[in-house]
Amino acid sequence: MEPEKTPRNRADNLIRLLVPDWRPTALHRLWAIRIGIVLGLLVAIGYSYGITLWDWIKLLIVPAAIAGAGLWFNRQQRERELEIAREQRERDVGIAYRRAQDEALQAYLDQIGNLLLAKDGPLRQSKEGDETRTLARARTLTVLKRLTGERKARVVQFLYEAGLIAKSRPIVDLAGADLGGAHLFTANLVGADLSEADLRAAYLTDADLSEANLRGANLGEANLNPANLSGADLSEAILGGANLILADLSEADLRGARLFKADLSGANLRGANASGACLESADLAETDLTATNLSDAQHITSEELVQQASILAGATMPNGQKYEEWLKSRGEENSGS
Repeated sequence: MEPEKTPRNRADNLIRLLVPDWRPTALHRLWAIRIGIVLGLLVAIGYSYGITLWDWIKLLIVPAAIAGAGLWFNRQQRERELEIAREQRERDVGIAYRRAQDEALQAYLDQIGNLLLAKDGPLRQSKEGDETRTLARARTLTVLKRLTGERKARVVQFLYEAGLIAKSRPIVDLAGADLGGAHLFTANLVGADLSEADLRAAYLTDADLSEANLRGANLGEANLNPANLSGADLSEAILGGANLILADLSEADLRGARLFKADLSGANLRGANASGACLESADLAETDLTATNLSDAQHITSEELVQQASILAGATMPNGQKYEEWLKSRGEENSGS
């Protein structure tokens, strides 16, 4: 048999029924005690003058409402002031952050400019292993870690225009450089050496990377729609999840490239060498694979290629057969069955 509940137990049960997740805090209890004391005093005083508790409530309800409204207004005003202060702090931090980035970028440009103009062993005349090249690479890698999208792009464009990252004679090695998220929209990087650079989630929309060296580069989740990558070296490059819609990859070297979940719909791969490339879950809808070498391509079958690609004339299928030979062998199999 359950013990008889006290008034407090019943009150707690009622509160839990009305507000299931409510748990009184020490402050709530303190205010309850204060209110109880005030009500007790009012009842005691009113008893001497014939004033009931209800009379006290009717008398004090208007001032209490005004006081409550005032407290609510003050609280709202305080919260608004705090919000304005917070927003101002965020703006100040953002301004300071951008200023710091601008200063870091300008300092870097000045440093590399001095190396280019140095009378004793200028950077362009340096040889592999020279201290000048080592210093230029170290400063480049350091500043790129401190910069964000647009400013990273300015570093790359500066190096390219200064002739320091041409694949024919690369002077500043960008292997391992943090170019993630770089804003390289419409950038002209024809024949640039970006091998083994980290270009994850970079914005390369409409960029011209024809004949560029991107061997081993990480272009995961990068936007290359519709970049010009014709003749580019993308061997062993990581292109997982990259947007290559309508990209020009004609004559590109994609040997061993990892294209899992890449969107290649509508892309031009005419004459590209994708031997050994990983095409797991890649979208090849309406792709032009004319004369493309797909021998030993991983995680894709010849049947899947036929279902997705728009043109396969002269292509080498994953099993090593030419497309036309594969079609013929399929026809013979069907006729034999």
